[in-house]
Amino acid sequence: MKLKNIFLYLFVSISTVVFTQNTGRKFVNISSNKSFVKIQTNDGWYRIQPYSNHIIETSFIPTNETYNPHSEAVVLKPKNIPFKITVTNQNITISTKGIKIIITKNPFQISYYYKNNFLISERKGYKKTDKYEIIDFNLNATEVLYGAGERALGMNRRGYKLQLYNRAHYGYETHLELMNYSIPLVFSSKKYAILFDNAPIGYLDLDSKKDNSLQYETINGRKTYQIIASDRWTDLVSQYVTLTGKQPLIPRWALGNFASRFGYHSQKEVETTVQKFIDDKIPVDAVIIDLYWFGKTIKGTLGNLEFYKDSFPNPKKMIANLNKKGIKTILVTEPFILTTSNRWKEAVDIDILGKTKEGKPYTFDFYFGHTGLIDIFKPSAQKWFWNIYKNYTKNYGVAGWWGDLGEPEVHPSNLIHVNGTADEVHNIYGHNWAKLVYEGYQKDFPNQRPFILMRAGYAGSQRYGLIPWSGDVNRTWGGFQSQPEIALQMGMQGLAFAHSDLGGFAGANLDDELYTRWLQYGVFQPIFRPHAQEEVPSEPVFRTSKTKELAKKAIELRYRLLPYNYTLAFENHVYGTPLMKPIFFEDTTTTTTTTTTNLLTYDKSYLWGNSFLVSPVLKPEINSQEVYFPANSNWFDFYTDEKVMGGQTKNVVLHKNYIPTYVRGGAFVPTIKTIQNTTKYSLKLFNLNFYFDESVKKSKGTLYNDDGKTPQAFEKENYEILNFESTYKKNRLTIEIDPEAGENYKTSTKSINLIIHNFFKKPKKVKGYQYHWDSEKHILKIVIPNINIKEKQVTIKLSK
Repeated sequence: MKLKNIFLYLFVSISTVVFTQNTGRKFVNISSNKSFVKIQTNDGWYRIQPYSNHIIETSFIPTNETYNPHSEAVVLKPKNIPFKITVTNQNITISTKGIKIIITKNPFQISYYYKNNFLISERKGYKKTDKYEIIDFNLNATEVLYGAGERALGMNRRGYKLQLYNRAHYGYETHLELMNYSIPLVFSSKKYAILFDNAPIGYLDLDSKKDNSLQYETINGRKTYQIIASDRWTDLVSQYVTLTGKQPLIPRWALGNFASRFGYHSQKEVETTVQKFIDDKIPVDAVIIDLYWFGKTIKGTLGNLEFYKDSFPNPKKMIANLNKKGIKTILVTEPFILTTSNRWKEAVDIDILGKTKEGKPYTFDFYFGHTGLIDIFKPSAQKWFWNIYKNYTKNYGVAGWWGDLGEPEVHPSNLIHVNGTADEVHNIYGHNWAKLVYEGYQKDFPNQRPFILMRAGYAGSQRYGLIPWSGDVNRTWGGFQSQPEIALQMGMQGLAFAHSDLGGFAGANLDDELYTRWLQYGVFQPIFRPHAQEEVPSEPVFRTSKTKELAKKAIELRYRLLPYNYTLAFENHVYGTPLMKPIFFEDTTTTTTTTTTNLLTYDKSYLWGNSFLVSPVLKPEINSQEVYFPANSNWFDFYTDEKVMGGQTKNVVLHKNYIPTYVRGGAFVPTIKTIQNTTKYSLKLFNLNFYFDESVKKSKGTLYNDDGKTPQAFEKENYEILNFESTYKKNRLTIEIDPEAGENYKTSTKSINLIIHNFFKKPKKVKGYQYHWDSEKHILKIVIPNINIKEKQVTIKLSK
């Protein structure tokens, strides 16, 4: 190494570690037990506890305060992880097999490392002002920052001071700094994350002052944070989800198409709309009924929470008939009880509302009327609210619930809840609302997977089965352009089923191209749910014939991909893996056409699972767009099988029928024929698409299956998995299919149409199976019958 380069290396290395320190805080002493370390300072003490070799928790307890162990976010129980303490005159080192903390005694500073790689350090650490309590950190100059919940900012959120206060915003487009999910969580491009484990409102300052600082500000509460680190992005997200709780596997029907709008005014309108889907042979699995189910008008009726008989004369019969057609019914609820509603006196009498400081029901005006707010934290209010859900689930057959306005949309600061002020619990209101519904299902409907659609939540809300969406996005191209970024960021933060109102929600904008492109994107989005204000229909059955036909193609593809998508949902449940992943999860370091830094902020394309590369069309009237192809694979056009070498940016021609979609070389993609709804789902005969690439010597894939409705089917050993593996060696391709099943699962015999793409020469021999080779499409088809519990192997000898 040249002398000049040595000096440069030393400068860079030192500059990443030497930061501003706290000169006012003084080290006093250290003590420890088997689970945590106590560092006494002149103004309080630090409690440092490893959760695993990837996660460590630090709490600062100021003098005259006591340690508060309660967390709304964390569910992982700390293990007695072995750690080593080394003390010198200058430093204290606390190290596990993964994370290491170095505490400098004078001036006092805490620094964090993972496998000896520096992550981050406290700058001034804890400090208090007249208004806020702050935890202050050093950043290096090049870190890209993600997280902070749901925002429309671009992938790099560094440079913003972001309020932590769940709030809806009507009709947003390309930029919005405050939305429905404010999560005190930051991910760094250095592959670590910090969760500030405290519920009250505040701010995340992601270097807005351009001084390489990260600050968490809060009105009060815990001064606790967890550092999470890993070598790989997917594992980093998995570690965070392990800390805060994993998403229960959603019901399979929730991966289908929804009929939804704001809103259906009557039983007749609901029945007519669903029948239109059936008549047009457009697949649909559920209908969502907005607030008109309990009132004829938007205003003045919130809190009624019972069917309005003039409009819905026989709701039980309606829901039963829909069920016979394979259509689930979902009802909206809100946490506001208006003084004009039928239940106002009941709510006051049984004392379930938030209160004034004098102990009276707190009432206020907002868009829907004069109202009180259910105290979602109060046991008696929880019981009352759950009994409503229980009644409609048990006695009417309602299959899922939509919790709207749950930020809460209006939440006066001086409203008092049973467990604190509005500002102390605001951000965990929707979180605890989802918890109420989820735990109610566990108690009263233990054999039914819940569907819980919520507009607001918190860190760890995924463990309650919560499904988020991106709020009242504008029905414009500007609104559409922010949606991939929002979903990708939310998936990183554990909320992997985040999605948008397909087609856009706000405004009476009739744009068929926008609608079509949004639905085509929705095929590769966790939940497929067109929804909008009713001035322009959100349902494809009410659009022009051309638009309807394009929408139908997209929806049919969604259903053909059900085996693949359901496997993604299973992987999320078990590992916390996002369904949508940013390109930089590939960890590519290519510098040919796209720099690494650009990839860290790139959201124009994304990975759908591990096999698909998807590039939404986010602009109108364009004939081509650039797509970056990750460098560590070759990619095949999903529609034409054209091969594209990885590591390049390519200008691709656009087609009206679909968006650019590519499959990784070596991938296995299971598909079925299109079905009208998931009650017809079957793997008795399915297609297994294998994308042959001579450069891929080995590859693997899986297909997960269960009954689609039993909670914890995997944990109850009530499942089956088909494992696929390819080996290409010495001009011979071998594909193995290895079934496995849980102890309580009854397997059924299956047949597989093995479809091998990119097969340019007629095979010399296919051992034991008949085959058909399409010389024009370069596809080899092999029927594999009678797959049950025994391994099957297909060996194909290629012509030289």
